[in-house]
Amino acid sequence: MPIPDDVTGDEIDKDVRQELQSLPKGLAEDVSRNLVMVARLIDEDPEGAYGYSRVALRLASRVAAVREAAGFAAYANQKFSEALAEFRAARRMTGGVELWPVMADCERGLGRPEKALDMAGAPEVQKLDKASQVEMRLVAAGARRDLGQLDAAIVTLQSPELASSSVQPWTARLRYAYADALLAAGREGEAREWFAKAIESDKDGSTDASDRLAELDGVEFVDALDEDEDESEVAVRVVHDTETETDTEAAIEADVEADVEVEADDDVDSDDDTDSDDDLDDVSEVDVVEEAPKAAEHQSPVEGDKDGSES
Repeated sequence: MPIPDDVTGDEIDKDVRQELQSLPKGLAEDVSRNLVMVARLIDEDPEGAYGYSRVALRLASRVAAVREAAGFAAYANQKFSEALAEFRAARRMTGGVELWPVMADCERGLGRPEKALDMAGAPEVQKLDKASQVEMRLVAAGARRDLGQLDAAIVTLQSPELASSSVQPWTARLRYAYADALLAAGREGEAREWFAKAIESDKDGSTDASDRLAELDGVEFVDALDEDEDESEVAVRVVHDTETETDTEAAIEADVEADVEVEADDDVDSDDDTDSDDDLDDVSEVDVVEEAPKAAEHQSPVEGDKDGSES
């Protein structure tokens, strides 16, 4: 896969660079550049990141950092079985426990929330640093929700870290998860309070707490692109209607002109008919006078004459 020229490979973490020292220099550079691309794309282009991770994996499958990067790229694409296999491989190579929470979340992704809860209660959790312990708590609460245990999920998130007023890297996500669990349990008032607290600690916009709070307040967001599309549709309809009206007016004018012509023709015909009728009247007056006595002899009585009720 192509890699931009500005990516040198020196951007990777020094611990990862140290791991790559076991590789030939040229190979180490290729692997490091692919790892940089994984880190660069994993949030905005997970599929692209996954592609670079597979290249790095083919080049150096025995490097723990490469297996870990491949695991996170698969995880970002919801390839949970593959991600779990890579995380397990990395853990075997390093002997560390820092991947324990994300491994448990892979179990959730595979539809095994009970397994995730078992991992949340394992001894490995005690070896985690504070940030990873909070992450493990989030995974456990999610597993409870997967099982429909909303109240248990809320209790799982209640902790000193949640109650603390100090803002840590995990604070926004923890408060957000707590607010979301409260809302799922129908406790809207409390959920609103905790979404507001999540906003206070979410300086980099890692959550959509502000949108969730706005929804609770009845605020509806309209996408600007949709508005543009709607305006275009309206413009098309206006043009279409205008063209239709123009066509209709033209048709009406044509009909009126046709009617005028017909009326003019009728007038001419009427004049001709009148002249003809006058001639006929002159000719038939004699006939009428001559035929009148005969017609009178055969004329039927009017309606009143039938019963003699009228004179």
